Amino acid sequence: MTAQRACALSDLVQDEAHRVEIDGVAMAVVLDSNGEVHAIGDTCTHGDISLAEGFVDGETLECWAHGSAFSLRTGKPLNLPAYEPVPVFAVTIDGDDVLIDPTVTIEAN
Repeated sequence: MTAQRACALSDLVQDEAHRVEIDGVAMAVVLDSNGEVHAIGDTCTHGDISLAEGFVDGETLECWAHGSAFSLRTGKPLNLPAYEPVPVFAVTIDGDDVLIDPTVTIEAN
């Protein structure tokens, strides 16, 4: 599969998560304070909670329900209660389009 349009870059608000779904895969897309766009799995691994409803702080997205923060770069949880990572997807910007392939994840280091 190839990257598909997830949203417009102009739809994103800096340091806020935006929920998108491509082919049934829910993602939280974030424009961070450095101007980089990240896409991670939208479901907290601790509970069935949308991460897009959480809080962006630097390079992390915090689940609003239980406080687990996930790295936008690796998907790894940085604190409990979550201990499993969320997937991270490669993002390509083409003009005003944010393109994501939901079948290709970035391996956490």
